Amino acid sequence: MAPVRMQRVAVVAPWEALRDTLVGVAESGRVELDRSGAAGEGAPGPAGRRLQRLRGEPVRAVLSPGPPDLDALERAGRVDLLAGEAQLEERLGSAVRRGSVAAVAGWCPVRDVRATAARLAGAGGTLVPLPAPRGTDPPTLLRETGALRGAFRPLLGTYGTVPYPDLDPTMAAGLAYVVMFGVMFGDAGHGALLLLGALALRRGRPRRLARLHRLWPFVAGAGIASVLAGLAYGEFFGPTGVLPVLWLSPPAEPLRLLTAAAALGAGLLALAYAAGIANRWREGGPSSALYAPSGVAGALLFLGLGLLAGAVAAGIPGLAAGGGLLCLAGLVLAGSGWYAASSHGAGGVAQTAVQLLDMVLRIGSNTISFTRLAAFGLTHAALGGIVWQGTTALVGSGPAGALGAVAVFTAGNALAFALEALVAGVQALRLEFYELFSRVFEDQGRPFRPWRLPIERVEAVP
Repeated sequence: MAPVRMQRVAVVAPWEALRDTLVGVAESGRVELDRSGAAGEGAPGPAGRRLQRLRGEPVRAVLSPGPPDLDALERAGRVDLLAGEAQLEERLGSAVRRGSVAAVAGWCPVRDVRATAARLAGAGGTLVPLPAPRGTDPPTLLRETGALRGAFRPLLGTYGTVPYPDLDPTMAAGLAYVVMFGVMFGDAGHGALLLLGALALRRGRPRRLARLHRLWPFVAGAGIASVLAGLAYGEFFGPTGVLPVLWLSPPAEPLRLLTAAAALGAGLLALAYAAGIANRWREGGPSSALYAPSGVAGALLFLGLGLLAGAVAAGIPGLAAGGGLLCLAGLVLAGSGWYAASSHGAGGVAQTAVQLLDMVLRIGSNTISFTRLAAFGLTHAALGGIVWQGTTALVGSGPAGALGAVAVFTAGNALAFALEALVAGVQALRLEFYELFSRVFEDQGRPFRPWRLPIERVEAVP
């Protein structure tokens, strides 16, 4: 579950061979090179000045294997080659030169260091491993293994970049999303339509949505979760009676559904706290994991409040005592961490007290927030019930009524499908981001962006 291990490296070559070596780096696409400043800063080089004069439309930059005639490229309007040369000039400008040898620092996945070094050797350069600089985290590259992980990746990428020391929660986050979606979109018929949509995406249909092909496992997962929830609710395009109720009917037992949704939310929050503890440990060691509100301190308070709620519901005094002790331990740990980071004195005490109160209220509100799973599941079932009532009311009104029933059933289910799919998708995303990811992550990482350009081996430009 960890991101790909990164190695600090230096691309080293004789100054005369540095260009050829950097062309090899760009062609391999495995190294992210440091740059001396932000893009666009400083005076452009010869290729950059010619590129500015052309003012062409943005194109994909390419590199020529050898030094090109820049004047000839400008006359020919080769914006793509000039753009590649301009990028190369920026990397050359970041090089550190000592006598006849030059080097450009960067990052490379550990698994690719040896192969990249062997590739650069043919150009007269090499890739030298370096110790990582203190206080600087490497860029993050998440593993891309399997269609399911690739389909779930955009969900995590929309929130931000995983910090390099943290765990990669892609699979867990994707599975949690489809489960929450299914609870809210619980209808076996509607879920089957999602499965058909996933099959169409896998086949590249419709063509205008071909770019979404890689998301088909995500859509299929949401469809499977919806079918399973529909089987539990006895819903197949509404309460048509085609399926028996295996668990509960949302309109008939809303309180039981609300309780189950809150319990599901508590379970997901517990998993988020477990991931948060692991991440705080990986980021800052045992003390960070112990005192952080998203670490052990927060987990103890969350567990203690859960035991207190269970004691009140079941009337077990011993359970309440245990819950109270856990709450106290969590508050003491979190308060100690916050007070140590404050200005101390009366101001620090007041600040810590406010933060502790906010922590308690936040845990309660986050848990209750998951009851929206039941609320929107109930809404979906209610819409299906309305459509079915309208359909059955028209069936006994002769041929015209039968046609009207078909129209109401088709249009009503299409409307319910579109509306509830949108609502369930948005609400599941909200719960994922605000209730779960806020405990898993405390900081943002930065993505690994290797320098990658295609090499165009062409005849000399006239």
